[in-house]
Amino acid sequence: MPLDAIAERAKKYQPKPKITYKMIQEYVEKKYGFRVHTAYIAEVKRSLGLTMYDAPNAVEELKQPRKHPPKEKVEAIKAALKYFEVM
Repeated sequence: MPLDAIAERAKKYQPKPKITYKMIQEYVEKKYGFRVHTAYIAEVKRSLGLTMYDAPNAVEELKQPRKHPPKEKVEAIKAALKYFEVM
């Protein structure tokens, strides 16, 4: 493959932007009219087996047990993840 063709493909390549929790929250609020907590987003991602990043400020033991999100919020978060092509 000629170097010119490789250089041209490299110019055209645009990686997908990293989807943030804030982007998911804004999408859900705009489309469904309610806010979702970041813990709910993390819980849904965890249940779907999606990649999670280690938080630098994570604690070893939680002070309170995790709260499970209501069904309508789970469905809204899943819809947002599909919209952003995460799942």
